[in-house]
Amino acid sequence: MELVDKEKTALISGIEADARAEQEKIIKGADIQAAEKRKHSEKKIESLLNDAKEKAKEQAETAKNKIIAAAEREVKRSFMRVQDSIVHDIIDRVEKKISSMTGDENYRPILVNWITEAAIGLGTESAHINTSEEERALIDDHMLSEIARRIQKQTGKQISLTLSDANPLQNQGVVLTATDGRIAFNNQVKTRMLRKQREIRTMIYNTLFNTEQKE
Repeated sequence: MELVDKEKTALISGIEADARAEQEKIIKGADIQAAEKRKHSEKKIESLLNDAKEKAKEQAETAKNKIIAAAEREVKRSFMRVQDSIVHDIIDRVEKKISSMTGDENYRPILVNWITEAAIGLGTESAHINTSEEERALIDDHMLSEIARRIQKQTGKQISLTLSDANPLQNQGVVLTATDGRIAFNNQVKTRMLRKQREIRTMIYNTLFNTEQKE
């Protein structure tokens, strides 16, 4: 009987020892896993922090670039407004200067050039000339003959030019109309300025702002 009790005690002790060993093994394994998870979590946190910092840096750079680009656009718009204001002022002064030259002796060659240009642009064999009342007083047979000679020299074609019976134009410049009335060439000052506006603007920009105006 005593032997049996000893065997039971030894068996229980063995079981307890195995249980403690297994428990220690499990705890140790759990500690190792916990340490690995902590290490993995720390790396993941560090990676997330780095990503967040990089993203924040990129967003800050993007925001900075947008602010700079917006400022540059506003500066460019302001500069262009100033340029346009100057250009409009110069064009207005040119129109007023030309208007003031009507009674000047140097205005006659200008009128000859305008009529010549309009006649060549019209391209007909005959045309009526209309202009303002003040300019009409400057047009005589001698001027018409001179214009006809110029046109023949430049184009090899003859043209018959006569003053129009229509009411004088209200604005400065000339309008040539084919004798059949089907087509006309408007060479009034304001129309000329509009037609040559790009050329005039380019010249002014290049002169005042030292830059080439792109087409």
